[in-house]
Amino acid sequence: MGIVLKTFISLWLSLTLLAGCSQIGLTYRHLDFIIPWSLNDYLDMNASQKDWLDERLKEHLSWHCTTQIPGYLDWLDRLQGMVENNQVNQEQLKARTAEARQAIATLSKEITPSAVELLRQLDDQQVGEMQAAFAKDLRKHEDEYVDQPLDKQISERAQRMEKRLTPWMGKLNAAQQARVMQWSTSLGEQNRLWIDNRAHWQSLLLAAVKQRKAGDFDQKIASLLQDRQTFWTPEYRATYDHTEQAAISLIADLMAQSTADQRQKLLAKITDVRKDFTDLSCYKSMKKAS
Repeated sequence: MGIVLKTFISLWLSLTLLAGCSQIGLTYRHLDFIIPWSLNDYLDMNASQKDWLDERLKEHLSWHCTTQIPGYLDWLDRLQGMVENNQVNQEQLKARTAEARQAIATLSKEITPSAVELLRQLDDQQVGEMQAAFAKDLRKHEDEYVDQPLDKQISERAQRMEKRLTPWMGKLNAAQQARVMQWSTSLGEQNRLWIDNRAHWQSLLLAAVKQRKAGDFDQKIASLLQDRQTFWTPEYRATYDHTEQAAISLIADLMAQSTADQRQKLLAKITDVRKDFTDLSCYKSMKKAS
């Protein structure tokens, strides 16, 4: 769907998830923020690996809470100001997207050494489980997103977008619904391009993990996690600019068409997310210490 939707919408949702970072039960999802698969779903880690990862993730979560959350709060302030001042335009959206992209890059860099070490610890059976799970993942996504007529893909893509937006803006009006459908139609076969790109990246990761004893393993995994655009398929790369611009235009237009009640709901949601962060015990401890 493009970096804008992943940041301006999905990142909003992710912020709520990250606000629960003090719960160790959610810690695996921090790696999932970088690696597009859940470790628990894709391979069976042994007790030693789980204990090791839990300790590493506690360290990452402490780092995240003390060094990254203040930046997220600033980002939310800028987002709130955009809505309050009726400045949810393309220029501002591009700025917020660039900031979100940098936040994701920082998180990727922080977690990469642990991801590298964990992947290096896998045995052959676990690598086989990962390979089988990747294949299952692709079959599931193909069945859900591409093994259907294009008009149905477009309709369901619009429905998914409306579902994502509703908790933040409330029910979309007729003009907004029509704009979402226009956006979805403009993306055409994007579902197929996205899945093909996903399959390509997974194949590269799997190939690297199979050679996890090689001297350049660390560098390969770091590149795959931190420089993902380098590994895009040519077809996906060719449509990326269009997809990003379509997302920016969609969000700007939806806000231009928004009602006072929708904007108020959005502001209330931003306030809730901010409170989720500031209520974290680690954040309170940091503020007291400073």
